[in-house]
Amino acid sequence: MPTSIMKHEIKEKYMEQKPVVGITMGDPCGIGPEIIVSALEETELHSICIPLIIGDAQIMQRALDLKKSSIVIHKINFNHINSIHHSPDLINVLNISCLYAETLKPGIPTKVTGLAMLDYINTAVDLAVTGHIAAMVTAPITKTALKMAGSPFHGHTELIASRTGAQNYAMMLAGERLKVILVTIHIPLSEVTEKLTIEKIIETIEIAGDALHNNFGIKAPRIAVAGVNPHAGEETMFGTEEEMIILPAVKKAQQNAQSRGKNFIIEGPFPPDTIFYHAANGKYDCVVCMYHDQGLIPFKLIHFSDGVNTTLGLPIIRTSVDHGTAYDIAWKNLADHQSLLQAIKMAVQQTNHSSHRQCLV
Repeated sequence: MPTSIMKHEIKEKYMEQKPVVGITMGDPCGIGPEIIVSALEETELHSICIPLIIGDAQIMQRALDLKKSSIVIHKINFNHINSIHHSPDLINVLNISCLYAETLKPGIPTKVTGLAMLDYINTAVDLAVTGHIAAMVTAPITKTALKMAGSPFHGHTELIASRTGAQNYAMMLAGERLKVILVTIHIPLSEVTEKLTIEKIIETIEIAGDALHNNFGIKAPRIAVAGVNPHAGEETMFGTEEEMIILPAVKKAQQNAQSRGKNFIIEGPFPPDTIFYHAANGKYDCVVCMYHDQGLIPFKLIHFSDGVNTTLGLPIIRTSVDHGTAYDIAWKNLADHQSLLQAIKMAVQQTNHSSHRQCLV
């Protein structure tokens, strides 16, 4: 693994070149490799960053052949980690695995492909932590493949948080019209209310405010907090969580922001059936959601093709596509690359706004 880079060297070099963005190849049996090729064929991408694919050179070559692309692979290993070339005609691939393209079965992950996929993620995290890449962007994986690889984690978010030692983190889904952040993530709906605490909601609100200000450049973030029950409980007629948990959290978050001199506008709890309409029409910059599907259903209705998943509260910048491996269309040249393209752009945006900029040196 490459050695750490001194902070002053990172900052000095950052001013001399575009940020290097590490893009993990995702599940080799899914659509990751082909959407990466499609994204890298977009000329505008190369004007804002230097992409580094963290994956498998043979599999990427197969994807290039599938797309009939004229782009050439520039294969890199750890002994030459600094030998990145910046050209729209090249794909820089940090070769982590040695999979045989001819034995790969689209849509059918194995333990071997799962382990490779896991290595791509861990390598990208380590490169970001040590300052060798400015941000990491992740192509899609599945929980099935993670399980095959022996990982105890359910997805990217928990895995990356564990590897970076992050304690307070949250998943945000972001698009041009709507941004949502989740208090609880991958748990059964039946467990949501027992997992909601005043402290967890405050933490999520504050992570959202800091990210909107620091990562997205919004001077006075407007944050709406959704209720969990129909009509936000209707004065406890349909549940007490709003009065007992969510409202106290909103009030405390407001006090915290004021005492810390942060210009956050925090309001709620609002009925979930109306708040997303108002946020999507510009009244709020982000909606704090109590559970996974509360936020993802309205978000994907608006941003199904161009939505981005970004993990906040990490010591690194990480964005991702907002879709899965699409095994049913994998390696058929049918996949839409717009979510990946937007994820890369958002990673660059966050890098530009971030106070701890990093790059490959």
